[in-house]
Amino acid sequence: MFNPIDALLGLFSLDIGIDLGTANTLVYVRGKGIVINESSWVAREVHSRRILAVGSSAKEMVGKTPTGIVAVRPLRDGVVSEFDVTEYMLRYFIRQAHKEIPLLKPRPRVVVGVPSGVTEVEKRAVRDATLEAGAREVYLIEEPLAAAIGAGLPITEPRGSMIVDIGGGTTEVAVFALTGIVVSKSLRIAGDEFDEDIVQYARQKYNVAISERMAERLKINIGSAYPLPEELTMAMRGRGLLSGLPEEIEVSSIEIREAMSRSVGIIVELVRDTLDETPPELIADLMETGICLAGGGGQLRGLAERISEETHIRAWVAQDPLTCVARGAGAVLENFELLRPALSVDDHRYPGGSASY
Repeated sequence: MFNPIDALLGLFSLDIGIDLGTANTLVYVRGKGIVINESSWVAREVHSRRILAVGSSAKEMVGKTPTGIVAVRPLRDGVVSEFDVTEYMLRYFIRQAHKEIPLLKPRPRVVVGVPSGVTEVEKRAVRDATLEAGAREVYLIEEPLAAAIGAGLPITEPRGSMIVDIGGGTTEVAVFALTGIVVSKSLRIAGDEFDEDIVQYARQKYNVAISERMAERLKINIGSAYPLPEELTMAMRGRGLLSGLPEEIEVSSIEIREAMSRSVGIIVELVRDTLDETPPELIADLMETGICLAGGGGQLRGLAERISEETHIRAWVAQDPLTCVARGAGAVLENFELLRPALSVDDHRYPGGSASY
């Protein structure tokens, strides 16, 4: 039913594109660009479930919280695992995007990126959480398509283009032509799995327990998927499993590459499988345009070279790969009628949400 108050608030609300990622959440505001880039973490009290911190401030608490407080990720493998916490986090980010507009109850139109392999139930959870967070309209766009738009690939043209979007929880590989996905594959192995591989490697080889944050720093600073021109080293700090005391060990990029080799190999095989199902005419196009890498995991050193060697097709990293999905969602908002076919067509419009502030 038409609500004139919501309609009036909608006039003053912003159009927002959200990359609701397992590791990071990015918010694009139409006409402004990306205004929020925060970690997808929430800190809360265990018994009362009262939210204490959201985003990067909550991530800083990971592994350091006292009894009674826990830092959690409300999304796992790119999908909602804790509905109420996800709703609160979205509401917080929507209000942050509207902080320059003195409204108590913003009603934005929102485009949200979701993994291509999620079920209808998981899509519904994202829609409902966004509506409860205050959106008046919710549109879903598949993340590989949003990443391709954000990377500037010519997806509306009849020639083929290909994206490998490696996030925190999922890896998406897709081939496009004429604004549609021709072949796509999704795998729930990505950046988080790289971190877990490093944690297990430290435990098995050195009998040292390290945190996920330490593993993430090792991955970012010296991790690679292909031999480097000059190998790197870094101090790995953790607790000795035998002594129970703090230990510091110098590890090399060769060791971190070995630790991540299984997960990297699975992603490379996923790219090969996708190419195997791609029509020959589009393969010819891909040999010209190459394979674009996006997402935080796409920044892994040497990954483009590894994929190029395995597929015999040039691979390249998108400009600012971490923000590709958010920029793609924003591009849809900027050119809504032109790119509307890229959005989910099933029940993507709803009346205003019911969130209260």
